[in-house]
Amino acid sequence: MNHQACSRRRLGQLLGSLALLALAGCATRPAPAPRSLRSAQAGGDIALFALSLLDKPYVSGGRGPATGFDCSGLVTHVYLQAAGIRLQGSAASMAKAARPVGTADLQAGDLLFFNTLGYAFSHVGIHVGDGLFVHASNPRTGVRTDRLDSKYYAARFEGARTVLG
Repeated sequence: MNHQACSRRRLGQLLGSLALLALAGCATRPAPAPRSLRSAQAGGDIALFALSLLDKPYVSGGRGPATGFDCSGLVTHVYLQAAGIRLQGSAASMAKAARPVGTADLQAGDLLFFNTLGYAFSHVGIHVGDGLFVHASNPRTGVRTDRLDSKYYAARFEGARTVLG
């Protein structure tokens, strides 16, 4: 299966999961969560908006869909458009500004940080659920999803952070 077909299949599965998450918010029995329902809703909005940008081009220094994105530009754009949250700077500066989150407590919209260039927090992506994250990968692949537990990213994972409640 080619990358686009695989991405579409994963997107369909993920959208189904997010729809169930949204419906669960309407249930009478509240689900226990370490963070507020408001942050879960914002996280879902962030994840859906990030997924809407799949296949946009990667451009070093890119900050928008018209020009393309780099990893921090993607995160900055998604957070501002989907949740009205202003993030600035590089992946490393975002990591410093956010609170650590354990991988067992990951929620949609959390930030995932990686060492892909030989220094700490050199790459950032947005967790969208089911072990997937959206990121502006490189000029060849653009904005795409990858699995956190893939051999490449698991070996370079530096931690998760949140700016949500």
